[in-house]
Amino acid sequence: MKSITRALLIACLVLPVVACGNKEETQQAEAAPVAAPTTEDKAAWNAYLNEVASRHMEGINNSPYVYLVPPPAANVADAPPADPAAPSDGEADDLSTPVDGNYDRLLDKAKLDVARGIVRGNLLIYAGVNSARTADLTVASFAEVEPGTMKGVRVLFIGEEADNARVKAAVEPAGVEYVFVDTAK
Repeated sequence: MKSITRALLIACLVLPVVACGNKEETQQAEAAPVAAPTTEDKAAWNAYLNEVASRHMEGINNSPYVYLVPPPAANVADAPPADPAAPSDGEADDLSTPVDGNYDRLLDKAKLDVARGIVRGNLLIYAGVNSARTADLTVASFAEVEPGTMKGVRVLFIGEEADNARVKAAVEPAGVEYVFVDTAK
């Protein structure tokens, strides 16, 4: 009876040690990165931004500030024709130009967030279908930031290589850690 008890005790003590040694063999391969969306599909962008943000959250203490830049408004040629019943005294001509309210509101929000001050341990993500437009918003939001006031903040620009240098030059004087993610890859 004593030998059965000892055998069970030894098995109970050895089994966890043996199981710990197998962890290296059973590690799963990392999931392949999600490709950057090429459309305006918000669900695809949300999935992509969640995946990219999770890869850059090391040292970040708070939820990231995400600025998903909308595509440009329709050109005037693409806009519906003006109402023929509208007054033609010249004042109504201004109304036929499409207003890009979503972009303007996002720009105001980004400027306000950055001007108010972002503290160490935060992540700002700028992304959108149109890289040049995203770069414009990023540069504009950092236009009035004092040099060295955002140390410890990480800025993630998701766009094309052609816009990288312009954005980097605009944000680095603030003292941020700048990270570029190329949408072409």
